[in-house]
Amino acid sequence: QVQLVESGGGLVQAGGSLTLSCAASGRYLNTYALGWFRQAPGKEREFVASITRSGGTTYYAAPVKGRFTISRDNAKNTVYLQMNLLKPEETAGYYCAATDNVLTATAMKNERKYGYWGQGTQVSVSE
Repeated sequence: QVQLVESGGGLVQAGGSLTLSCAASGRYLNTYALGWFRQAPGKEREFVASITRSGGTTYYAAPVKGRFTISRDNAKNTVYLQMNLLKPEETAGYYCAATDNVLTATAMKNERKYGYWGQGTQVSVSE
């Protein structure tokens, strides 16, 4: 079983950047596909980005494509989410998730396919 711990959240002005990290322990990360999801107050959790075990394929939600980059360093057991040009409406708790299942491209965007979750890190974007 893998444990996930996110870090890197904080307060940033609109147009700014943040890099989130998700460190894994308990199992080698290279056996898991990984995703980032976010949940704003009063809203449902939504997909942000995901990456396959090898890191060879990435998926992004349409609103973040071109601004966010997901990457992983299996040697460091860590996955990252680089976020640029942040918008106030992207204020949310950001969550890292892992799955040891082999998923289709569609399933990689489905939070229900991920069995392991971190506690989240808060990102606040001011006007």
